[in-house]
Parts: sequence; C-alpha cells; structure tokens
Amino acid sequence: MNSNLDILSINVIRFLSADMVQKAASGHPGAPMGAAAMAYTLWQKHLKHNPADPSWCDRDRFVLSAGHASALLYSLLYLTGYDLSIDDLQSFRQWGSKTPGHPEHGLTPGVEATTGPLGQGFGNGVGMAIAEKWAAARFNKPGYSIVDHYTYAICSDGDLMEGVASESASLAGTLGLGKLIYLYDDNKITIEGDTANYFNEDVGARFRAYGWHVIGPIDGMDPEAVDTALKEARSDTTRPKLIICRTIIGYGAPTRAGTGAAHGEPLGDAELSAAKECLGCSHLEPFKIPAEVLASMSARAIGKARLSEWQRLMNRYSAVFPVEAAQFQNFLAGNLPHGWNDGLENMFNPSEKPIATREASGKILNLVGKRIENLLGGSADLAPSTKTVLEFESFFGASNPTARNLQFGVREHAMGAVLNGLALHGGIIPYGATFLVFYDYMRPSVRLAAIQELNVVYVFTHDSIGLGEDGPTHQPVEHLAGLRSVPHLVTIRPADAAETAFAWEMALGRRNGPTALVLTRQKLPIFDRTEMGAATLTRRGGYILWQADYNPKIIFIATGSEVHLALAAAKILQGEGITSRVVSLPSWEVFEAQPQAYRDQVLPPEIWRRVSVEAGRSLGWERYVGCRGVIIGLDRFGASAPGNVLLEKLGFTAQHIAKAARTLIGEMGG
Repeated sequence: MNSNLDILSINVIRFLSADMVQKAASGHPGAPMGAAAMAYTLWQKHLKHNPADPSWCDRDRFVLSAGHASALLYSLLYLTGYDLSIDDLQSFRQWGSKTPGHPEHGLTPGVEATTGPLGQGFGNGVGMAIAEKWAAARFNKPGYSIVDHYTYAICSDGDLMEGVASESASLAGTLGLGKLIYLYDDNKITIEGDTANYFNEDVGARFRAYGWHVIGPIDGMDPEAVDTALKEARSDTTRPKLIICRTIIGYGAPTRAGTGAAHGEPLGDAELSAAKECLGCSHLEPFKIPAEVLASMSARAIGKARLSEWQRLMNRYSAVFPVEAAQFQNFLAGNLPHGWNDGLENMFNPSEKPIATREASGKILNLVGKRIENLLGGSADLAPSTKTVLEFESFFGASNPTARNLQFGVREHAMGAVLNGLALHGGIIPYGATFLVFYDYMRPSVRLAAIQELNVVYVFTHDSIGLGEDGPTHQPVEHLAGLRSVPHLVTIRPADAAETAFAWEMALGRRNGPTALVLTRQKLPIFDRTEMGAATLTRRGGYILWQADYNPKIIFIATGSEVHLALAAAKILQGEGITSRVVSLPSWEVFEAQPQAYRDQVLPPEIWRRVSVEAGRSLGWERYVGCRGVIIGLDRFGASAPGNVLLEKLGFTAQHIAKAARTLIGEMGG
C-alpha cells in the first residue's frame, strides 16, 4: 500500500481536491488533503461498488458525513470511474454543476446521502446499517447471501461533537450493527482552530461505552495502518466499529497544514504550489491526471465482475426461492402490493364512538402493515401515545433482526437521521413518531429528507392545545406553520378517522418526498359521509365537507379537530338563516397542487367572506381568507389546563366562531 503508485495516487486525490477549491475560489481543501490516504485505502482495498451501476443494491455504502470535504468524494468518484468528467470537477460549486459545495444525493452519481449539517451523515449510516441487517435476516438463505454489504463513513471532529451523532452512536451500539465501520478523521481542527479548548474528551472511551469496537488511534496518514485497521474492523461482525485515524489537515501545505487556516478557504496559488513541491508533486498540473493513476484506480472492471457474480447468485436464488426473490425485487422497486389499501374507505363507521386520529392511525397502520411487509418504524419512546406499534410484530434488535418495530429511545434527533438512512438504503418504507412539539428536535433531518425527496412518513401526535394539562412546553403552536414552510414536505392534518385513513394512503403512495401526519390526542366524532363530502376527497388536499345550499354567504375553512367546530358553527348560522359552506383543508400542499378550476370550485373567488379556524399560528392563512377574512388562530403559547377548558378560554368554540362570522357578514354589508 506504500508503493510509489499508491503515494502518487493519494497525492493526486489531495491536489485534485485542492485544485477544485482553488478554481472555485471557495470550499474546504484541508480535510481532503488530510483524509486522502485513508479514503484511498478504503476505496481501493475494501469498498465493494460498481461505478457503472451506482444503484446496485448489494454495493457497500459510503457516506461522507464530513460533507464539507465534498471535493474528496468527487475526486474519488471521478478517479474510480463514475459518471463525472474533468469538466464537472472544474465546475465545482458552480450553478448547475454535478459537484455542489456539499454532496447531494440524486444529483451526483455515487453520492449516497446529502450531507453537510454535521452529524447527519453519521445518523444516516446507522439507518443504512439497520436496513442491511434487516434485509439480510429477512432474505438470505444458507448459501445464498444476496444481501451482504457494509456501511462505511468518514466522520470528523465536528460530526462527533454534534448531539445527533451521540444519539445515533448509542443506538447503533445497542443494536449491534456489526457491518457499520466509521473512519474518524481525527485532525483536531475545526473552523475556530485547535479543538483543545472545546473538544478534548476521550472519544474512544465514549464509543466503547456505547458498545462499539474502537480501533486506534492509528496513523491515518499511513495507508498500511489504515488497511490493517479496516481488516480488523471487518473481522468483528457483532459491534459497530470506530477507527480513530490521526491525520493532519491540509497535509503538505507549508504554512497552513495542521491549522484552522486550511479548513474552509482556498490555499492560494503560492501555498498550493508550495504544497505540491513539498510532497514531490510539482509536475501535477491542475486537473491533469497521470494515466497510470487513472488506470490503477478505475473500479469499473472489478465492479462489473462483482455485479456479475452477484447477479449469478441472484439468478440461482430466484430459481430456488421465487416468492422471496419477487418480494425482494418489489421492495427495492418501491412497489406496493396489490390491494394494500383495500377497505380504507369503509374502515370507520359514523355510528362508532368518537376516536382520536392518533388511535385511528394506529388501527390503519396495523391494517396496512400486514400488507406492506417492508414498512418499518417506531417511536421516540412514545409508542403507547403515538399508537405506532405493529401489534403483530416483535421489536428489532441485535438478536431479533427480522422484526419491524424499531425502538429509537428518547432520541428524536437520531430517529430523523436514521429514518433518512433507511430510506436511502432502499427496500424499506420507514416511519417515525413523536409528539408534534418535539418535531423541533428532528427539524434538520426532516429538512434533509425533503431536500432528497425521500419517502419517509412522520407521525406527529398531540397536535394542539387540545392535549391539555401538560401545558405550553408540550402544546405545539408554531409547528404547523413550520412544517408547511418546508418544500417537498406534505403535511396532512386529518379531521376524523376516515380522513386519517386516506392520509396514510397518500403518505405511503408518495414517491417524491416525505409526509407528516399530524394527529390529535383528543377523541373526535366520525363524520357521517352520507351527509358530508366523501372521505376519498381527502386525496385532493381540501374539499367541501358540508354546505347549507348552493349559494353560501360565507365559507369556513379548517383543519383537524377544528373542522368539527367549524361545522358546528355553520349549523348555528343555518338555524339563523345564514347559509355557509365548510371546507376541510387537511393538506395545503396537496390542495395547492390541484388544478385551479378545482380550487376555485372549493373556494370560489367571489365568496370573499371567509373564516379560517386552526389551533395554531395564524401565519399563512391569509392566502385562503384574503385581506378581508377572519383568521381564528393561536398567536400565543398555551397553558396547563384540561384541553376542553383551554379550547374554550382561547376562543376555539362553535359559538365564538359563529360570532366572528356574524361580525364579518355585518361589517361587510351582510
């Protein structure tokens, strides 16, 4: 591993990365220069992948959790034969390029996860390792290991300082994820410089306490030492591994190596030229790659051979286990089984007792979960409250890897990142649950799921002040507005059990982004659909639930539990001879995607007298009520009291809503 060609190849990675940053006049050269030796060793000696087929299901996964070192990943991808060109590398960080400032899944071939916010990639890798462990236990047969791959990552000091990494590491150790191997780029430098003043803990001791197999510290600049450590890591399949690699940030740069100055800005022409001279690479012109390096680093031939070998194994497996093989391929393709949503329309009867939408959700989950056998998920220690346990399944663990119930513990931040990893791995539809107010803890992961358009389902319960006595710390107020502000995320707040059924249908049917189901703690009546709009109209995001006649004077628009209040207010007005319409608007995003003609049918522009009702921030409701309408919302925090008392005190009653409507009609020349 220390041949002249190895050393030259490592230096090519260093300076190709640094040249990218230099040309862009922006980026992070130091980490690629310091981590090049360990990255080269992993990719050349251990990583199973096929550049011609980056989506091959049994490839090893590589996550660059230290996403600021993206130039390192692009160098590796180009040199090993992925669909990147020198022009792409020269367009680093430019408009429309395939080489953005931080790695973006779905944009650059071979990038497994969108990383950048530190610690997120660490958590994604844990999700990928869970997915591999589950799929291997589910499908492998003696002599037929069709699922057999590792998850590798390079993480930084910054990654390990973030709380999401600590949460994820604790979970990974508990679950015994033996095919998870992380290389820790321990250069002891971050943006502010030497970490001695703010990160001097014994990282190895921390990870051993988590249940990890810790290797090192080793010399991360020595390919032989890295190779030996990776071999040791692969020999233990019972615990996740952390290889502590001591490295030098900006290695070779005469005045910046080992300093914060190498981290987040170009080296400059003089320093970069001097670094090349220092490492004996003066002959390396920018973006000119020696032919021998391109020939030796290309993984196309071995990748093709490995894929062909796996395909032969898969063909034999299909002949012996045709049912399992077909299911495996369907899982990977994201196909839902025929009839998976049968019976949703008639699942709940209006003659039944009122039921909280969280309870209805649990019943729906247990129905579709029996049909969709790759639906996996759980809760952040709140399953009895969020109703997200698959009652016919046991709990996933080191000794029970085929189970589909995941227990994330009190780790919302990690749960979000792990769910993304499960989705990125492929073959699994993941869901996770917590109280809506604790969405704050997982906001970065939800945002990244939306950026990557991952099919993740979030179950957020206890959705308003209606949860009652726990008080303002547990009562979400601003959270619906926050969820709706995230591009590609669809938020659905159903008004009754029937709407909840179709909310689940919509979530599981999506293929272009995550979905948030926002559910009540309090019980709600089930609408009699013989007198109301069909529950199937939930699929359109908003619909006419009820109206007094075809010429309503005013429109009530509401979501979730407040739809019932709006309906009651409308019927009060009906008794007074005032005609109205009630619109249930469970999903702004889905409604806005409908044709304009449908939206105008539900909310005719000429009916400008409108009242919106939602127990959350009023922010945003102007788009539906206009400048002349009335918004009944909650622009303050809640309080500790029974839910019904809070709703009354804060104006969420049918009488208050009806009064607001009367006032609007009177003020506007009723």
